Amino acid sequence: MRIGIGLPNPVLDVPGRLVVDWASRAEERGFSSLATIDRIAYPSYDSLTVLIAAAAVTERIGLLTNILLGPAYSPVLLAKVTASLDQLSEGRLTLGIGVGGRPDDYQLTGRPFADRGRRFDADLELLHAAWAGEPVAGSRFPVGPPTIRGRIPLLIGGRPELAAPRAARWDAGFTLGGAPPEMAAGAIEEFKKAREEAGGTGRPRVVALSYFSLGEEHTDESLHNLRTYYGFVGDWAEGIASGAPRTPEAVRERAAAFEELGVDELLFDPTVADLDQVDRLAEAIG
Repeated sequence: MRIGIGLPNPVLDVPGRLVVDWASRAEERGFSSLATIDRIAYPSYDSLTVLIAAAAVTERIGLLTNILLGPAYSPVLLAKVTASLDQLSEGRLTLGIGVGGRPDDYQLTGRPFADRGRRFDADLELLHAAWAGEPVAGSRFPVGPPTIRGRIPLLIGGRPELAAPRAARWDAGFTLGGAPPEMAAGAIEEFKKAREEAGGTGRPRVVALSYFSLGEEHTDESLHNLRTYYGFVGDWAEGIASGAPRTPEAVRERAAAFEELGVDELLFDPTVADLDQVDRLAEAIG
């Protein structure tokens, strides 16, 4: 199982230079991917912008949106920006994408929330056409540069029974965020079964997310950041905040549990914007 690390793009009060330094340090320490979390109605950094910055200071590490709120964006502009990032990174981008469940993210972009699932399917059609170099939406020309592989690999997020048919259609994998291993196990099996029933072939890539902080001196800040970010879920926010591993032993146990489930890549997402978190995580996982 590969181990990736999140960029601190959703953590409060992060200097922009730190995000860039974080990307460089993560590559130096051997992590498999740099990941983002997407939110619009929050003072976070834009996912694609920080990955473009990360691409400029790295050469090897994968770049992953985990996940991007696809239907909240104009699909033509999304096609253009993602194709640009794919070229700039020489094909290192994987697009983790889903519909999300927070109406305010859609309200602020002026895009409807109720029909986001239906629009998501249409957007995926447009994205793949654009990535393949075809004109879309009435344009005389392709709307972006050609993608390195003729497309951008996808991970679909969301409820397994809804993600699976889309994954089968687009030869995509599955990403699930924030669930502990005991809850993730059922979702992974449900996704795999539903994907196969929908005509999917081969073994899908499965990615999981776990929040973390390391160092007792960071615990209060970590709890505050998670409680704030997940405040919209009410009492559930406390479970998310308190459930993050905060010792090297807990990090290793979390990784072992997800590896036992057959997860291909585990992303440890930071809850504290201190560069020492990259080094401490690398040392914890060995």
